[in-house]
Amino acid sequence: MSVLSKPYFHDEEAAFSYLESIVWTNGATCPHCGGVDRISKVKANPEKRIRVGLWRCGDCKKQFTVKIGTVFEHMRIPLHKALQAVYLMTSSKKGISAHQLHRVLEITYKSAWFLCHRIREAMRDGDLAPFGGNGGIVEVDETFIGKLKGVEKKRAFHHKMKVLALVDRDTGKARTMVVDNVKAETLMPIVIANVSREARIMTDEHSGYRDAGKFFAGHSTTSHGRGEYVNLEDRTIHSNTVEGYFSIFKRGMKGIYQHCGEQHLHRYLAEFEFRYNNREALGCNDKDRSVSALSGIVGKRLTYRRFDGVAQA
Repeated sequence: MSVLSKPYFHDEEAAFSYLESIVWTNGATCPHCGGVDRISKVKANPEKRIRVGLWRCGDCKKQFTVKIGTVFEHMRIPLHKALQAVYLMTSSKKGISAHQLHRVLEITYKSAWFLCHRIREAMRDGDLAPFGGNGGIVEVDETFIGKLKGVEKKRAFHHKMKVLALVDRDTGKARTMVVDNVKAETLMPIVIANVSREARIMTDEHSGYRDAGKFFAGHSTTSHGRGEYVNLEDRTIHSNTVEGYFSIFKRGMKGIYQHCGEQHLHRYLAEFEFRYNNREALGCNDKDRSVSALSGIVGKRLTYRRFDGVAQA
């Protein structure tokens, strides 16, 4: 049986029950007062405008659903369609466009676009534990993508958006962030804050990392400009893992999404980082990824607004 034939992808009541089982692992909890003892479910009744998934707290007397206090709060799209979108986004290696979701889910493009950003926000990981503990190897690299609004092309990459990525070779996890530039004074504080001192750093020949050896147990480089991608004497010296991560990111951004404004780039990074850190090689299948994304919806909110004629989340 196809995964997308599951009841919670097509029935609203089943969708609420499924999401409640993920968000409320210890039973229903009132988001208003935190009460757990005097919680009762309100039976849905369309004739009386009592919606599906409604609960009532006996302590504060307020009603709520599992969507309150999550990225799905005030979402007008049926929950079962949102669950379909989560599954499609988490199971597609290079992502799925808002246009495609708008056609598949039969919702407006604007709704699909904002739903995608809600899900990306749920994918955002707040883990700041340093990479490379116990003397592990961390690969560091930067890349350029898209175009900065209002910046003319004066020299190579000056007009593009800049992204820094770190990959912990031992855990297989990646961490990415948008940076203003690729100068040493910008890159090194970020690397120092995100990598353990006992780690070994692997980079290319970029001068922004020239002082990395002063802060970490070791710093080795390969010269891509001379066609060197692996050190022939010590084959652990390379940055091919992080380069592979960037190849997936760029194929998705150029082939699926095609355009991204600077104000949204950090959420696209969160999406690709999430899928990479929850991939099959690390023991996560499509269902595991969708459940993990839904577990991340709590305590996060996005509101839709218009600013200078450009839709922003």
